[in-house]
Amino acid sequence: MSTRQSMAILMAAALSAAILAPGLAQAQSRPSLAEQVQQVQMQLQSAQQGTLSLLNRIDTLEQESRAQQGQIELLQHRIDQLEQQQKDQYLVLDARLRKLEQSAAPAATAASSAVAPAAAVNDPASIGAPAPAQPTAATPATSAAARAAVTPAAQAAEQQTAYDSAFAFLRNGDYAEAARRFRAFLLQYPHASLAPNAAYWLGESYYVTGNYQVALDTFHRLLTQYPQSDKSRAALLKLGYCQFELKQYANASATFNQLIATYPGTEEAHLAADRLRAIPQQSSGG
Repeated sequence: MSTRQSMAILMAAALSAAILAPGLAQAQSRPSLAEQVQQVQMQLQSAQQGTLSLLNRIDTLEQESRAQQGQIELLQHRIDQLEQQQKDQYLVLDARLRKLEQSAAPAATAASSAVAPAAAVNDPASIGAPAPAQPTAATPATSAAARAAVTPAAQAAEQQTAYDSAFAFLRNGDYAEAARRFRAFLLQYPHASLAPNAAYWLGESYYVTGNYQVALDTFHRLLTQYPQSDKSRAALLKLGYCQFELKQYANASATFNQLIATYPGTEEAHLAADRLRAIPQQSSGG
């Protein structure tokens, strides 16, 4: 072989090596198929972990939402119960008012009959005869008898009318006007049989509008001025409610315990026990 041929072979080999070298280097630097599969698997595992974490978070939120929904339903049920109790109180009071009105009518009729002269009733000759002319000036005895017979019935009717008017505004939700009329009633008839009821509904009109301090003072006066009233039990409960709303938890606890001890087994005692159980939660949060 000549020298020229040898040189040609060496040059061809060198040229081939120069051409193949970059491809071999690139092939060596490129990851293998197994490595690529491993990388994809790692990415999938990372994505799966993120998805599981997200699902766990969603499940936790759903549980919290269900728990809150349950609490809301319980609170709504309690509100519905309280509203129904208040409506029942209104209905009971309406029934009592109707009964008082029915009993007041016969009393007024009897009072009118008592004023008529006894001779006109007992004298048979007077039957069908024209009524005698009324004297221009009544004797002191006749005037006193007329006042004694007519005045109580007239006063009772007047008090009932004033009370009904105030209660009508309360029932229609006009609490400001109801409070004004109940205050006027108590000023004008402080010793009336309906005065304890008027005092209670006056406090109620303040309570439902959020005037808890004024309502508290009103219920306290009711308990002081009318301790034997049938409204004392309800007034004591509302007194505790006002103390609770004003965050006077120690006073509210004492009031509720007094109510439970004094009127055990009553609806007011059960309501007091319910609110008494809520006091530690409220006081720790406040």
